[in-house]
Amino acid sequence: MFFRWDWLRPHLTAPIVPTLGPVHPDALTVGIFEDVLRAADTGDFLPYDKDRRWGGEKDERVLREDVVHQPGRTLVPTLMRRGRGTVKVFAYGLHDSVIEEAAELAAKLASVHDVACARVVRPLGPQAVHPRGTRIQLKDFAAAPCPASDGRVCPVTTWSAAVQKTFAPFAEAMAGDGLAFLHTQMQAGRCGPVLAAAVEDRIVGAIGPMEIQPDAIGRPQLMPQYFAVLPEARGQGLGRALWRAAMRWGQAHGAAYQLLQTEVGGPSDRLCQVEGLTSLGLSYTLRV
Repeated sequence: MFFRWDWLRPHLTAPIVPTLGPVHPDALTVGIFEDVLRAADTGDFLPYDKDRRWGGEKDERVLREDVVHQPGRTLVPTLMRRGRGTVKVFAYGLHDSVIEEAAELAAKLASVHDVACARVVRPLGPQAVHPRGTRIQLKDFAAAPCPASDGRVCPVTTWSAAVQKTFAPFAEAMAGDGLAFLHTQMQAGRCGPVLAAAVEDRIVGAIGPMEIQPDAIGRPQLMPQYFAVLPEARGQGLGRALWRAAMRWGQAHGAAYQLLQTEVGGPSDRLCQVEGLTSLGLSYTLRV
């Protein structure tokens, strides 16, 4: 075993695991970190990796030989070759000096591996205040029944053929939010249902795919979705209607929870706070 849990656990202020992203606090064990190291040797997806559902090969892997693991800090570098390439160093430690050390390591490894980008990923606890970054939100389906949506949302395939045809231009307009990619997966029949909101016989918002997979300890997790509403259709409560419909679907299909990542201070962040989700912490990324 490479990692000592008594060294690592005190510094896990937020449940973020390199190459996997956020995980449920109950699944945050030394075993999951060991799994990530083993996957670095094989290049395979872990069975509970959320990216596994898209197929292909795992693009991000831990640079195992460059991990720094000591009582006061743990630095875990990863390498991605997509695009011009990126090195990230996940910096676990309670002292600010860990950021400087991680930045130095990221810059060094970016040069060694000839990639363009070097980053430091810094987890922070739930009570941390930071003007930017990503908040990790937990939706616990055992906490309370999910309210029904207001009738403006249903699976894309339930809408009339004429309305379904409007999904393609909607997806193209929201390509920056991943909807164009989602549309290709839908056309290929490689993903679960997608929920859509329509106004005047035109799709203006969507969330999906709706899929449930077991996590590292076997609990059914509602997987992250792509989620977008056309700018001209915002302000009508469609975002909340889509999100509530997705949560109701997850609860009805046996999911135990969902983890969401929201931009601090953004619309989705505010929606999750209003809906009563639990903040598990923050992470922010520094350019080196």
